[in-house]
Amino acid sequence: MRVMVMVKASQDSEAGKMPDEKLLSAMMAYNEALVKAGIMKAGEGLHPSSKGVRVGFSGTARTVRNGPFPDSNDLLAGFWLWEVKSMDEAVAWLKRCPNPHDGDSEVEIRPLFEAADFGEEFTPELQEKEAHLRDQVEKQK
Repeated sequence: MRVMVMVKASQDSEAGKMPDEKLLSAMMAYNEALVKAGIMKAGEGLHPSSKGVRVGFSGTARTVRNGPFPDSNDLLAGFWLWEVKSMDEAVAWLKRCPNPHDGDSEVEIRPLFEAADFGEEFTPELQEKEAHLRDQVEKQK
């Protein structure tokens, strides 16, 4: 199963405060363990929401709002994409993670949709198109 592991933002991350060398080293060691175990497929830190944009959708209308966005509890500071056998395995790996912020932190794990989750609506033709797109993405790496 594939999961997205989302590191919630903090006031410090939203202010653009960078982690110290000790945390960067600890995270590097953790990421190396994830890669060595074949778990980590991708992972990145995100700039503060002040550098972001939100696009709202209402029918055919689109509205654009520049950051920063309120309530850092609803914002992300970074993410990983993992491939694990179960949610229990993902939780076990996350418990080994260094605290991503100086104070209290929260990290959320959510499974990604798989083709079977969409049922009959995801026709064989659509599945073939998705597989082709995934192949193209892999070739671009």
